[in-house]
Amino acid sequence: MTYNPLRRIALGAVSLLALTAGSALAEGEVNIYSYRQPELIQPLMDQFTKETGIKTNVLFLDKGLVERISAEGANSPADVILTVDIARLTEAKDGGVTQPLNDEDINKQIPAQYRDTDGNWFGLTTRGRVIYASKDRVSEDAITYEELADPKWKGRICMRDGQHSYNIGLFASMVAHHGAEYTEKWLAGLKQNLVKKPDGNDRSQAKAIFAGECDLGLANTYYLGLMKTNEKDPEEKDWAAAVKVLFPNSADRGTHVNISGMALAKNAPNKDNAVKLMEFLASDEAQTIYAEKVFEYPVGPHAKPSEIVAGFGTIKPDTLPLTEIAANRKIASELVDKVGLNEGPTQ
Repeated sequence: MTYNPLRRIALGAVSLLALTAGSALAEGEVNIYSYRQPELIQPLMDQFTKETGIKTNVLFLDKGLVERISAEGANSPADVILTVDIARLTEAKDGGVTQPLNDEDINKQIPAQYRDTDGNWFGLTTRGRVIYASKDRVSEDAITYEELADPKWKGRICMRDGQHSYNIGLFASMVAHHGAEYTEKWLAGLKQNLVKKPDGNDRSQAKAIFAGECDLGLANTYYLGLMKTNEKDPEEKDWAAAVKVLFPNSADRGTHVNISGMALAKNAPNKDNAVKLMEFLASDEAQTIYAEKVFEYPVGPHAKPSEIVAGFGTIKPDTLPLTEIAANRKIASELVDKVGLNEGPTQ
């Protein structure tokens, strides 16, 4: 069965010739609009087609997914939405491009804390927002997020843009747990402990630790797995080898996690096939494949993380509902600007 090639298509850049109404409505197909990079979900799509005979058409967008589906309206070919962040899942729901799904099999597989109470989205894997620490210069094997504002770390912390979605999620969790006033003071303390202005991406923080520029870096767990297995850029293996993973707040509330997830598109033309795909993605089999490929933690009760991820140590996820955390993202963003976090430490 011929597979429809994956393409990067920005909002409005190309017409929907690849997903025409005729093909979208054909039997045996399902159309996926994805924020997740194609190579990361391809093994799942291949296995689904192998087991069901249903062809998968994947459209990758790096931005504008909700706007695109909204513009397409009732004739949108989108059946299933795949995204990489709770903010984008809630954005899809709030943007009116999803529909509720009450599916017994999916609800059984996905714990309540990782799915929308109205059934508009479901988590598939989680990633921890953890601390990369220098193996050579950091003796501590435990840490809390609160400690990142402790003066003992002055000039020893590096991080990416404070307004990046990954950091805003963490800061929103601090607001949810401690309130805005505490979080503002904490962010001011974190700012003073930075070695430089926030820059780069999560991999850059491991590189900076390897180079001796800082001792601690905020980063997602899965980047370490990607670096450890990067055959195209072997120097990243050296960066990964220089750090250890500290899971903040393991002794109390747990480590902040975010999710990749799925949603049923509002006007799914192939709804039955879409539900079959979503049931498959929620299964232990698919979650194990997915977690192995993306180096994340499956949310299913019986699926296991890859050996590499398990080697990072045991993660205890924060049990605070992600919807409650997401509700504080706007406040968190405003606090980042208020304290001037992206300006770096003041002398």
